[in-house]
Amino acid sequence: MDVRVESDRPARHRHAVVFCCDDNYLPYAAFAAAQIAQLAPERDFDIVICADTRLELPDALGLRHCVIDAGGMFDGFGLDARRTVSTYLRLAVPEALARDYDRILYLDSDVFVRGGDFDALLRVDLGGRPAAAVRDNQQWRTPGRHAADLKALGLPNGAYFNAGVMLIDVAAWRGGRVLERALEFGQNNAGRMRHKDQTLLNAVLQGEWAEIAPVWNWQYTRASRLFEAMLDTHVVHFIGPAKPWADPEHRLPPQFAAGLARFMARWFPDRSRPVPGRGPMGVPGAARALAWTHLRGAGRTEAYLGRFAGDLTVLP
Repeated sequence: MDVRVESDRPARHRHAVVFCCDDNYLPYAAFAAAQIAQLAPERDFDIVICADTRLELPDALGLRHCVIDAGGMFDGFGLDARRTVSTYLRLAVPEALARDYDRILYLDSDVFVRGGDFDALLRVDLGGRPAAAVRDNQQWRTPGRHAADLKALGLPNGAYFNAGVMLIDVAAWRGGRVLERALEFGQNNAGRMRHKDQTLLNAVLQGEWAEIAPVWNWQYTRASRLFEAMLDTHVVHFIGPAKPWADPEHRLPPQFAAGLARFMARWFPDRSRPVPGRGPMGVPGAARALAWTHLRGAGRTEAYLGRFAGDLTVLP
C-alpha cells in the first residue's frame, strides 16, 4: 500500500503506544499520552501522536509526532464532522510504522489513564492473531448479544470488540492483509456501517482477534462507572456523548475534567478548557438511579470479570 510518513524524531524502541487525532482532539490525546509517560518514565516503548497533517504538539512533552499520508484511501468511507480521516488512520498505522515497530497499542483520544504496565501488555502472546481488544460494553453482561451493526450487515453472531483500545501485532496484521481487506469492505459498505470504524474493524477481524481484560478499556457508561471505582482499572474510556471537555449535563465525576483542565492550562493555554461541575452528586436523584442500575447488573458483571485471571490475561 502507498502510505507515506514523516516524523519529527526517529523511533527509539520496537514497541509504541499510538494515538491518532486531528487538531480538535490534540489536547485530549496529548493529555492521555502524558499520563502514560508519567506512569512509565523508564519505558521500553515510544509514545506517538499520529495525524494526517502537521499538528502543533509541544516539543517539551517528549512525544513522537508522525504525519501519515494515506493517499485518500478513506475518501469513500462516509467521512463526516465526527469521523474524519483521523478516525480511520489507525488502519494505516501498522503499514506506515512497520519499519519502526513490531507491536503497537492504539488508544482513542477520549480516555483517562489511571495505571497499568504498558510494557508488559505490549509483550503478551496473541497466539498469532493480528490484534487484541476488549469486548464492547454491550456484551459485558449479555455476551451472546448479536451486535446490531453486524446483524444489519448479515454477518454471524460472535464476540464483538470496542475499537478504542487495540493491541496490534504488526507482522500478523500485515500478513493477514487487514488494511487491504478493510479498504475493500469499507468501500463496499460505507453507507451500512452503523458505527463506522468499529463496525468495519469487527467485520474484517471477526473470529481473528484475541480478548484482553476490560481494565485496559473500561467503557464508562451508566451501568459501569461505579464498578470502575472498585477495580484497578488502567484506561477509562468515555464512549458516550459525555466527555471530560463536553459534559453539560454533569454526567461525569469532576475529577476527569479537573485533570484535563490543569494539563491544558500548562500545555495548551490558548485553548478553551473544561470547567469541572459537581457531577452526578449535584443532580437530584442521579446517584440513586446509578446505584440501582449497578445493583441490577452486579451479578452479570462479576461473571464477566471472572473470566480474567489477571490484567494480562489473553483469551482466544
